[in-house]
Amino acid sequence: MTKSGIIAFLIKELKEVVPPTVFFAVGFNLIVLTTDLILADYLRTFASFLVATLTALVVGKSVLVANAISMVRRFDSAPGIQAILFKTTAYWIVVFLVRFLEKLIEYFFAGGTFAGIPEYITNHFTWHRFAAIQIWIFVLFLVYCSIVEVNTVLGAGVLRKIFFSRRPGRGA
Repeated sequence: MTKSGIIAFLIKELKEVVPPTVFFAVGFNLIVLTTDLILADYLRTFASFLVATLTALVVGKSVLVANAISMVRRFDSAPGIQAILFKTTAYWIVVFLVRFLEKLIEYFFAGGTFAGIPEYITNHFTWHRFAAIQIWIFVLFLVYCSIVEVNTVLGAGVLRKIFFSRRPGRGA
């Protein structure tokens, strides 16, 4: 691959990863902010925002990985709700697997063994927190996929123009 081909590939990948990463960074940080406000846990706030932003990067990359699987485009010509629900579920499953594997890797780095996985999962894995985050990830993916679907139907860039361009003056 030539130098210009590599640069073009990197630019293409960056354009694909930035929208979901920014969307989920905002979404996750809003979840962290409201959780911290409710729990009055102000000592961990900065670290929580950092973790939420890094998680958004993982989710953004998970969207790229899921998009590379041809099955994700299975319902692209179906009614919008089918495409939205299918992609939401597919992305959610990929993120679920990545997050679960991440926890297992942390377990192994802490000295865990294959034989201890069942005990770790049943007794030490924080299922309530994991499930709560997965629920929010599903909801955020539902919103994200809906926005992407509307943008696709309207035409690439139309939503950006609607939300970020100056509107013509309205006559009185």
